[in-house]
This record gives sequence, C-alpha cells and structure tokens, in this order.
Amino acid sequence: MFDIGADELLLTAVVAVVVIGPKDLPRALRTVGRWVAKMRRMSNAFRAGVESVIREAEMEELEKEWRARNAAIMTEHPDHDADSDARAAAAGALGHMPDAPAAEVHPPVVEHPPAVEPAPPTREGPP
Repeated sequence: MFDIGADELLLTAVVAVVVIGPKDLPRALRTVGRWVAKMRRMSNAFRAGVESVIREAEMEELEKEWRARNAAIMTEHPDHDADSDARAAAAGALGHMPDAPAAEVHPPVVEHPPAVEPAPPTREGPP
C-alpha cells in the first residue's frame, strides 16, 4: 500500500518527539489511530457499496441472458407447454408411462417384513 521503510518510520518518530514532545505524544498517536480507523471504516463501506452495485449489474446481465435463451427455446418449440412438461414429470415420478393405457398401470407391491415380538424384560440385580 504505502512504501514506507524502517528508516522513514524512525525519522517520523524522531520528528514527532521533537515537535509534539514526549508528554503529548501518546494523545497524538491515539488521535491519529482514531482517524486511521475512521478512514478504514469509510473505505470498507465504499468498497462494499461498489461490490453490491457490481453484483446487481451482473445479476441483471444474467437475467437478460436467461430471458433471451428462454425466448429462443420457446420459439424453437412452440407446441410444447409447461403444463404438459409438469404432467409428464409427475407421471414419471409415480412410475407411470405417459402413453400407457390406464388399465396396464399397477401400483408397486410393497412387502413388509414379519412382525417381531419384543423380548420380555429381564431383571438384573447388583453383582
């Protein structure tokens, strides 16, 4: 970020001690620290705002692309509608063939395991 070396920091510290004085230096450093913290918060808020604007723009671009592709698919297949797709998907999920007659469709047979009786409770005493 800033290209400040050790010698420049030492020179700044010496000038601060001479100009401000050793008695008021801690208070001056606290003030500088507060200003730096405030600047960081402001820059983080600005950066977050810019990133949200960029994300919104990307989402709008993706939505436009999706609408264009959807329109192209709908023009390629005009006889296809969403209701027939939903009915075919529901029939497939139930195991029905959409072109099979209703008389040939049978529900799946589910076999249940035989019931097992619980063992009688045992009393165990101290050893």
